[in-house]
Amino acid sequence: MDYYNRAKQFRTKKRLGQNFLVDGSVIDFIIDNANLSKDDTVVEIGPGAGFVTERLVQEAGTVHAIELDEDAVEVIKKINTNNLNIIHNDVLKVDFEQFGKNLKIVANIPYYITSPILAHLLGEIDDLNNKNRNCIDEIILMVQYEVAQRLVATEASPSKQYGLLTILAQFYSDVEIIKKVPSKCFFPRPKVDSALVKFKVKKSPLIQCEDYKFFRKVLKAAFAARRKNIKNCLTNAGFDKAAVQKTLEEMNIPENARGESLSIQTFGELADKLKANLCNK
Repeated sequence: MDYYNRAKQFRTKKRLGQNFLVDGSVIDFIIDNANLSKDDTVVEIGPGAGFVTERLVQEAGTVHAIELDEDAVEVIKKINTNNLNIIHNDVLKVDFEQFGKNLKIVANIPYYITSPILAHLLGEIDDLNNKNRNCIDEIILMVQYEVAQRLVATEASPSKQYGLLTILAQFYSDVEIIKKVPSKCFFPRPKVDSALVKFKVKKSPLIQCEDYKFFRKVLKAAFAARRKNIKNCLTNAGFDKAAVQKTLEEMNIPENARGESLSIQTFGELADKLKANLCNK
C-alpha cells in the first residue's frame, strides 16, 4: 500500500496539526496491539486520510471515526464498508456514551491538544464518575515522544518529565510506551519523533483520597512553579503557612523538596494530612 504517495495527494492543513502516518509496518503494529475482534467497537480519533481506518474496519465489529477536517471526512467516506460510522465533529464535543461500553480508542492527534483530549477521555482527577472513561477499556495514542516520556514518568524521572500530565494519565489508567515512531514515518515529516502509548483504563483511581477536589488543588499548587519548593508553592497558593509546615514535618518531607520529587501516593497522603491540619486550626 503506497501510503506516502496517497498522503501527498491530500492537502494537509498545518493549523490542524496534520501529519499522516505512512509507514505500513507501524500501522500493522497498531492493529496488532489493539488485539481486535469482530466483537470490538473502536473509536478512532483523527483518522485523517483513513490509512489506519482501512485496517480497523477489517478487524473490528464497528468503527466510529471522529474527524474535524471536512476534506478528510470526504476521503474517509470513500472507504467501502458497512461497519464505519463517521462523526464530523471536534472530539472534545463528542459524548462517548453513545458508542456503547468496553470501547477501544485509537488516536493519532495533533500534539498541541494531547492534554485536553486525555482529560476528555479519562476525566480530571476529581471526576470520579466520568462518563467517557466508564465506557473505555483501552487507548492507543500516538503522541510526541517527549510527551510520551511525561505520560509514563515517575518521581524518579528527570524533573521536566514528571508533572500534572503524568498524574492525569496514571490516575485512572496503567500507561506504557509500546513503540517509538521516528519522524520519517509521517507525511508531512514533523520535526520530532513520536511514540505509541497504551492506556489500560482502571475501574478505580490509583489512590483513595478524602477529598479529590482538594487533592487536585494541592497538585496544581505544587507544580505551579517548578523552581520553587513545595512549601512555597503551597503557601503561595493560599494554603495556611503553619498548616503546610506542620504537614511537611509530620511526613518528614524537607521544606526545600520540590513537587516533582513526590510520588502520586505521597501527594495523596499530603493532601489528606494538610486538609486535616487546616480543619483543626
